[in-house]
Amino acid sequence: METTTNVIPKMKVEIWSDVMCPFCYIGKRKFESALSQFEHQNNVEIIWHSFQLAPDLKTQPDKNVYQFLAEHKGMSIEQAKGMDDQITLMAKGVGLVYNFDKSIVANSFNAHRFTHFAKQYGKQNEVEELLFRSYFTDGKNIDDYATLIQCGEEAGLDTTALKIALENGSYADEVRKDIYEAQQLGVRGVPFFVFNRKYAISGAQESKVFLETLEKSFAEWRKENPETALEVIEGKVCTPQGECK
Repeated sequence: METTTNVIPKMKVEIWSDVMCPFCYIGKRKFESALSQFEHQNNVEIIWHSFQLAPDLKTQPDKNVYQFLAEHKGMSIEQAKGMDDQITLMAKGVGLVYNFDKSIVANSFNAHRFTHFAKQYGKQNEVEELLFRSYFTDGKNIDDYATLIQCGEEAGLDTTALKIALENGSYADEVRKDIYEAQQLGVRGVPFFVFNRKYAISGAQESKVFLETLEKSFAEWRKENPETALEVIEGKVCTPQGECK
C-alpha cells in the first residue's frame, strides 16, 4: 500500500579533513559539541570530504611517528615529542585519548576511499570516528585493508562489498575530486568546515565559534528554504544498499 511521507530538507555542513590530522579529530569533537546545542540539529546534513596532508607518504608500520615528524618537519625527536604532548593535552580537553607512541605512519588514501564507500550507505560519520580512533588511540594501520574491513564491520557495513571495493580501487576518483575541490576553494589546511557554501571555519576552533556560525548560516538557509516539507508518495524502490522493496 502506498503511503505519503515528508522529506525534510537539510542545510549542508561540509568538512574537509585527513585521518592522520590530530586537529581534525579535535575539531570534530568541538563541532559535535556545538551541534548538540543547536536547536535545528536535525536539519543539518554533515558531509565529509577527503584531504591529504602527505599524499606522497609511504606507509611505514615500523617507523616511529616521532621519527616521521622529525624528518617531515625538520625538527628533533625531542621537539616532535614535545609538540605531540601538547596536542595530547588538547585532545584530552575534549575527551579524546591520543597515543602517539602507538601511532603507525600510514598513507591515508585508502582510508579516504573507505569513507566514500561508507557514504553510499549513510555511515560516513560513523566511519570517520572509527578511523580517527584507530589511528590516534588504538595504534592501528589505517592503510591496511584488514583494519578498514574491521572498521566496516563495526559500523555495520557489508564487509564483503567493502573488501571488493578496496581491492578493485573503487572511489579513488571521488577522493581526488574532493582534493581538487579543496584546492579550488583555497583550502590550505584541515580541518576546514564549510556551512551552506557561504561561511567557512578553518581549524579546530572553539565550540562557541561553530555554534555561532551554525546559527548564522542556518538562519540564512531557512529564509531560502522555507519550512515546507516535500510530500513523497511511497512506492516500490531499490536503494544503494541493494534492497528492493
